[in-house]
Formats: sequence, structure tokens, C-alpha cells
Amino acid sequence: MTQSPADLLITGCTALVHDGQEEIEFFENASIVVRDGVIDAITDDVRGLDAVEHIDARGQVAMPGFINCHTHSPMVALRGIAEDLPAEEWFNDYIWPIESNLTEKDVELGARLACAEMIRAGVTCFADHYFSMGTVAAVTAESGLRAHLGQAFFSSQGAQGRERSLEFALRYRGGADGRITTALAPHAPYTVDDADLAATAELAREHGLPVHLHASESRDQTDNSLARHGLTPIEVLERTGLLDTELLIAHGTGIIDRDLPVLERATGQVAVATAPRGYLKFAWDPTPVRALREIGVPVGLATDGAASNNSLDIWESMALTSLVQKSAEGDPRWLTSRQALHHATLQSARAVGLGERIGSLARGRRADIILVDLTGPHTQPVHDLAATLVHSARSSDVRTTIVDGRVLMRNRQLLTLDLPSTVRELGERLPALVDRGHGRRIQEYDT
Repeated sequence: MTQSPADLLITGCTALVHDGQEEIEFFENASIVVRDGVIDAITDDVRGLDAVEHIDARGQVAMPGFINCHTHSPMVALRGIAEDLPAEEWFNDYIWPIESNLTEKDVELGARLACAEMIRAGVTCFADHYFSMGTVAAVTAESGLRAHLGQAFFSSQGAQGRERSLEFALRYRGGADGRITTALAPHAPYTVDDADLAATAELAREHGLPVHLHASESRDQTDNSLARHGLTPIEVLERTGLLDTELLIAHGTGIIDRDLPVLERATGQVAVATAPRGYLKFAWDPTPVRALREIGVPVGLATDGAASNNSLDIWESMALTSLVQKSAEGDPRWLTSRQALHHATLQSARAVGLGERIGSLARGRRADIILVDLTGPHTQPVHDLAATLVHSARSSDVRTTIVDGRVLMRNRQLLTLDLPSTVRELGERLPALVDRGHGRRIQEYDT
């Protein structure tokens, strides 16, 4: 019986796959067959199979698209605006005054620039936590990316902030042909009071929504919370019921030993997103990835916003996670390259609640695929392919980015976004955006 043509056929690649124990393996001279946005087969024999679109990927590695588990995409407009500062000055003197100037157009242009950067870096899904998220959802749909979106709120906004977060989550859930998932997005325990956190947990359970927030971002935050409340931020999340929900915690560098049994007994699906470059800049401790792994909490990779991280390069986050963890643990055997690849793929997919749909190349998974060229001098010779991908390859080695079987970038050419016009228009708006002369702030950083 003759098969109908596939929608997309990728041939001649080396495919990164997971075995039954979730260990990383490499399938050489593989072909990937895509139908209806889903991987139909990974095989070494496609004789007689036709396809509407064919990509010859000889010399390239096919990988699951990377997931940026925590960012603030419109903040690329503030890249480099506040450098070499402690967190309280960074927020109070620069970021929150500037963010009071934000218009929906600024958010749109920033999100579009961020999506272009992420597509070019091989990110196929991102978890965003910001304002004017309806605009970010529209840009997500335009770009072709997958996204997990939450409308941020503070208690200083009153009940309306929480209500707008819920309204957004319900309205946009399943948008962009199913590529958008949504979450409730309280900012953090130090800007959202216990009553609002508890109400958020109730709403999450009532509507079947996950929650995405910052918590235990630094050891200072944890120490200040203990001094003020006698509880760590993680214990505040438990007291308010958020650990009974599907919860994504951004950063967690301030998680301490007494938090680990609290997280282990959580009845909800709790995950942590780590963004090591920003922690190095703020002189924070690293996320305790090993301790979290030992209690079964998945840790996904992230960049945070480009205002603090200067980059949305998840490849750098992957390499830094491996290196920083080696240093923090005093053990060169942790994290290995294969473990880092697992964090960048399947663990990150689980962190954003999509572990059954994306994060690995396998039959039935959504066809979120990147092709990485390893023919450059900086990636040759290849003795250990996992180490080459983690420690030698760069985001610029990504040649092709595919989401739901649709090619968003081919041979480094963006196909869904107009990058030059975005950069030009954003540049014209920057003087008004970065003005701090008005003396306003959207919030006070006081942990």
C-alpha cells in the first residue's frame, strides 16, 4: 500500500533521542517524518516516501526545540539599560521607573524582537511573565512559536490585577492553533500578599490553570522573609496553597535545606526554572539543581529577561548550568553534558507542563525540531557529541527551526518575522521609553 506524502521529511541527520530510561542517545543517518504537525516516524529507511517539503540535513544534528522556561520577552527593549548594579538598585532606579512608560506598542515590538532572537537560537517554546500579554499572544501567533503565557500582577494593583491575570489566562488558553498555554502569574511573595496568593491558588484549582511566579530568587530574599515572617518564600507558597497547584517557580537560588522537604511533600506538580547568567551578574548563588533533582523537582533552563541577562541565548544557559553546577558542587562529574541536554529538552518541557507533547523526538510528539550545523571549525573534531553540543556549539549554529511541523527559519533566514523593520521602529521609540525623569515606579523592590 502506497503511503500518502508526508508534510515534511528531514533526511541524513543525527537525531538526539531519549531511550526508555530517558538517557540521551544519538541515532545516526536518521530521517524524521512529519505529518499534521506531529512526528510520525524516526527511521533509517524512507525509500519510496514522498513529502511536500524536504530538508537535506547531512552534517547536522536534529534536536528537540529548546524551551526557555522563564523570560520577559518585551524586556529585550531594555537590554543593557542597567548594568553592574545590585538587584534593589536595578529594579528601583531603572527597571520599574522605565516600565511605567511601557505602551502596548513597546510590548509588541519588544516581543517581536525577542521572538526573532529565540527562533534564531533554536528556542521553539518560551514561558513569558509580563504585562500586556494579549499583545504578546498576538506576536506569538504571528511568529509561529509555542508559548506559555501569564499576565503578571502585584497586590498593589488591588483585586483588578488578579482578575486581569485570570481573564487573560482563560481567554487565550489554547490560542494560536493550540500553541499557547496560559498561567496565572502573581509576581512574587514579596510583591503579592498572602491573601492574593491564596486566592490565586483557589482560582488555579477552580479553572485548571497552572501558576508561574518568582520565588526565593536570592538568598537575601529568603533571609529577609525569615526575619519578617518566620517563613521562607517556599514555606509561604505552602501556607497559601500554591504548592498544591501546578507551579513554575522562577529562579529558586534562595532555596535552602529546610525548603527541600516542603517541596518534596507538595501535592502539586512543582518545577523550577534556572537562569544562571543573571545570577552571576547579580552575584547570587546558583539554583540548587542537584538537591531539587534528588527530590523529584524538574529544573528547566531559562534566560530571564534580556534586561538582566542581556541575552535570550538558551545555549549559553545550558553550558553555564553545567559549569556553574560543577563549581557549586565541587564535583566535575555533575552536571554532565548529557544531563545538561536532558535539562534543556525533556526537563524543560515538563517544567512548563508540556512534557507529554514536546521535549523529545519521538513518534506522536509535536514536531518542534531544530537542526544544528556542526561543520564549523569550533565544533570539529567531534569526539563526544553531547559535549560538542553543550560546550562547543553556539546558538548561531542553529540552521533551521521548526514548530508544529512549520519551518520558522531555514538556513538562518527568518520566515515569519520582519526583523529589520522591528529594530528600526523600536529604535525610534527608545527615547520616550527609557525616560526616568517623571519619578514614577510600577512597584517598590523591598524584600
